[in-house]
Order: sequence, then C-alpha cells, then structure tokens
Amino acid sequence: MSEAITTARPYAQAAFEEAQKLADLKGWSEMLLSLAEAVGNPEVRAVVTSPRVPKVQVESLMEGLLGGQANTQQRNFVRILAENQRLLNLPEIAGIFEVLRADAEKTVNVVVDSAFELSAAQQDKIIASLKQRMGREIKLVCKVNKELLGGVVIRAGDKVIDGSARTRLGEMANALA
Repeated sequence: MSEAITTARPYAQAAFEEAQKLADLKGWSEMLLSLAEAVGNPEVRAVVTSPRVPKVQVESLMEGLLGGQANTQQRNFVRILAENQRLLNLPEIAGIFEVLRADAEKTVNVVVDSAFELSAAQQDKIIASLKQRMGREIKLVCKVNKELLGGVVIRAGDKVIDGSARTRLGEMANALA
C-alpha cells in the first residue's frame, strides 16, 4: 500500500499543478474519482492488467470512460498513466489529489458518527466549533452508528475526537479495574 502511495504521489502532484494552472480543481477531481472507480471494476481491471491487450487499446478504453467532457490535458494525463502502467494507481492518485485540493481550498472533510440522527442545529454547532478550532471551511458528513450508544465520534483527516458513550464506559471500566 505504501509503495502504491509513493508511486502515485508524483502523478497526483502533477495533476494538481495542472488543475491549478487551469483553475479547474473540481473538474480534475471528478475525472480522477470517476476513473479510480472505473479501475476498481473487475472487468476494467482485467483489461488494464492484461499483457495481451495493447497499450493503445487500454488508452482508448480509458478515453472512452472519460467521455466527451475531458479536456486535452486530462486526456494526456490518462495517456501517460496508461503508457507507464500506472492506471491501477488511480485510487491513490485521486486520494492524494483530494488532500491537495482540500488544503488549497482551505477545507476539511469531517465525518461524524453518532448514535442518533443529528439535527440541523447540532450539525451547525459542530461545524462552527470545528471551523473555529481548525481555521478551515468544514464539509460535514453525518452517519448513524447505533453501536456508539450515545455521543459522537468526529473524524477530520488524521484527527479523531471520540466523545462516544461506549468509549467513556470503556475508560470507566479500565479505571475501576
């Protein structure tokens, strides 16, 4: 996994720089995520990895997956990935690109797991608190996880704030043991 990320990083950086130059971070993001999803498909993966399929056919398959909305730079990027046999690195490339994009746009994706559905007011309160704490715009995704019993677990990048009742009960049990 770390080898795939190491291999993907220069490609993601190059894509990001090109997207910034064209002022089209969103377009590149959508293209990379779409192709990353496509190479996750077993049939596409089989064609991309087959030594029997010429690179030209792989390139045309990927261009076909792009559709008509891709610009010349995006098509060239995909062609380079195909020539260098890096199409299977697209999920990692897309992931790194998204991190670079969020950093450039001063945003952070936050996932909140809660035992119950959060109201709009509760979500607004979490957004305001995290925005003040992190100094960035917050993109909030809420999920219900009944195993938490109560409270919330907030994940923002590599930061985790665990305020769940389940964790608190575990801490109390350890303290009493």
